[in-house]
Parts: sequence; structure tokens; C-alpha cells
Amino acid sequence: MIDGVHVKQINKYCDDRGFFAELVRDDENILTHFGQASWSMSYPGVIKAFHYHEEQDDLWFFPSGNAQVVLYDLREDSPTKGQTDVFYMGDNNPVTLLIPKGVAHGYRVLGEKTLTIIYFTTKSYNREQPDEKRIPWNDPVIDFNWETEFR
Repeated sequence: MIDGVHVKQINKYCDDRGFFAELVRDDENILTHFGQASWSMSYPGVIKAFHYHEEQDDLWFFPSGNAQVVLYDLREDSPTKGQTDVFYMGDNNPVTLLIPKGVAHGYRVLGEKTLTIIYFTTKSYNREQPDEKRIPWNDPVIDFNWETEFR
């Protein structure tokens, strides 16, 4: 796994009313600082990739739908520089994923229903100077094949 990436399995506590689950706690020391919580939705088949941050870490959670999440380590000083990791997250695998600054990230919506993401960042979004650097979804250096392979 890419250095600094952290995956946490989400435990659901179920009863006859539904369920409860904790996503992130301050005593887990997953986020170095709380900056912002955000909520977004994407339609089936959408690819949102790639971008990275120089100043903030992201913590992603998909409460509904399913996603193929792709990470690529851009950090010059990282022991995993140039490594690609793929995670399948959402309804079928409820996990949180910590994405360190300097790691490019993106996702593709899988299946026929919309995807919802809730994410936490270590810094608030600054509209005048956004900490968001873009890389095309089909970047030749990352060279990720977004096609589903039928096996």
C-alpha cells in the first residue's frame, strides 16, 4: 500500500431500528487536523480524476453507491513514489480511506446508481488559492486503465 495511506473498516451497529457507525474519531489520530467536511454526488459511469493537494490530507467515505478509487504516489521523498493502488469502496465495502497530501486520487462510479461521497480534509477550501492540482484522468504517466475487465 502507498506509504501514509490508511484504510479503516467501518463497523455497523445494527438493531431493529437500523444502524449506527462511526466514521472518524479524534482519538484515532487519522486526521492530523480537522479542516472541513464535504458531501458530493456523482452519476453512474462518471470518472472524477485526478487531482492532488500540496497542503491537505483527505479522508474519503462512500455511504451509498460503489466506487473504484485510484491513488498514485507523486511524492519525491516517498518510498512508494510512482506506485498505484486501487480500492473498491461503498455499499459493498464500507471503509474510510486516508489520502495523504502529494498522492493523486480519483474515482469511477460503478454500477447503475448514483454515488455519494462524504469527505473530511485537514484544511478548509480556499476559493482564492485552492489547494487542488489537476491531472487528466487519462494521464500517460499514471497510465491507469479505467475500463472494466470482464474475466
